[in-house]
Amino acid sequence: MLLAATNSGTLIIALPDLERSLHTSLLALVWVILAYLIAATVLVLMAGRLSDLFGRKRAYVGGFLLFAVASLGAGFSPNATVLILWRILQGIGSSFLFANAAALVTDAFPKEKLGLAMGANTMVAAIGLVLGPVLGGALVAISWHWVFWFNVPLALAGAAWGALILRELAKPDSVRGYDVLGTSTFVVGLTGLVLGVSRGGISGWNDPIVIGGLAAAAVLLPLWVLIENRSPAPMLDLKLFRDRLFAAASAAAFINGLARFALMFLFVFYYQGAQGNSPITAGIKLIPLALGMLIASPIAGVYADRHGSRALAAIGMLVTATGLAAMTTLQVLTPYWQSGLWLFIVGAGSGMFNSPNTAAMMGVVPPYRRGIAAGARTLLQNTGAVLSIAFVLAIVTSAVPKATLFAIFSGLAKGLSQEKLAPFIANMHVALWVLAATSVIGAGVCLLRPRHVTHTARSADVEVAQAG
Repeated sequence: MLLAATNSGTLIIALPDLERSLHTSLLALVWVILAYLIAATVLVLMAGRLSDLFGRKRAYVGGFLLFAVASLGAGFSPNATVLILWRILQGIGSSFLFANAAALVTDAFPKEKLGLAMGANTMVAAIGLVLGPVLGGALVAISWHWVFWFNVPLALAGAAWGALILRELAKPDSVRGYDVLGTSTFVVGLTGLVLGVSRGGISGWNDPIVIGGLAAAAVLLPLWVLIENRSPAPMLDLKLFRDRLFAAASAAAFINGLARFALMFLFVFYYQGAQGNSPITAGIKLIPLALGMLIASPIAGVYADRHGSRALAAIGMLVTATGLAAMTTLQVLTPYWQSGLWLFIVGAGSGMFNSPNTAAMMGVVPPYRRGIAAGARTLLQNTGAVLSIAFVLAIVTSAVPKATLFAIFSGLAKGLSQEKLAPFIANMHVALWVLAATSVIGAGVCLLRPRHVTHTARSADVEVAQAG
């Protein structure tokens, strides 16, 4: 979790420097982020399925090793195309980490302590989010290559630690087989959707590639659901969603990814582009987002263990919506304390939501299905994240002159007047209103889950019945 969160933050802060160093287009720059996310998203269910079949430890350690190799290769990339290919391989490696992290924690802890365990896991992610942007700013000052190379020793250490410490606690799934048709359909459908949305905002919605991508998504994603319903060994076991708690928590995870993921992406360009800060200054300015999550996550996990996750997850979404809405007051010359405060509030809301929601999802799944359930959670959250960046990019780039966009996304906008930056700021506000509205919808979805009865309450009921 530390590796994944730190890697995300270091790369995002380095994007303006990458654009200048590799002489790449804005769309290619965005796809350095999206290619990794799509690979991790579409393959995480496959990784979860293989883990349930062949063992979590083997898959987890293998994921670390693949991530190390891909990070080493990415640092040697001569251009954006090669970098995107290495990022896809990084995504494949991380899919095995994502699919197994929550499952390993769920295997290791009793149900009544699962919220605290997930809170600790989310807290570590928040530490990574604090370190990532600051570390990214420092590494970019040396060379952008180190943004990737720093992952190598961390990943190798993770592989060695996992090999020595982890044990197989869950029995392999008795249903064998692998859903090649379903996986292929989903990969092409989701890639078409994200390519269409991200390219449409820059190249125009009548671009043939945009139309083709969206058409492929419209046909293949519904077809994928039909395939999964009929497959004897589906990529995603749709029966899991018959449990109302799992279904509502999964939908909320998707909406949370949609509402929050693009925020750091947006603020890197607000700080480096519109306000003209250096990468390391921008990294330091992003710390309140992770700090809010760091403080709220463990407290929320403990509370959820005692009182359930339903109300807490909904309140977390509303707190996030409040912070996002407040951000629409930001201008080019707004003092930092305001943006820092709103980032902290969004982080706290995210921490209140994440650990209770994950614990609720994983706690209702049988042990032999935890790999695929963890994969389903990551799939939905990452799909939301991918679409979040694609939609925000489409909103932010619309009606902004190309020269201004290049200056902002390259971090070279220091000389631009407030009038030239005004279209970017206005579009940023529109994007933030959309994200805030999405969070409000997410709060409503959280309340659709049943009232969660804690493990302690259930044990007490059993004792009363036995005494009777």
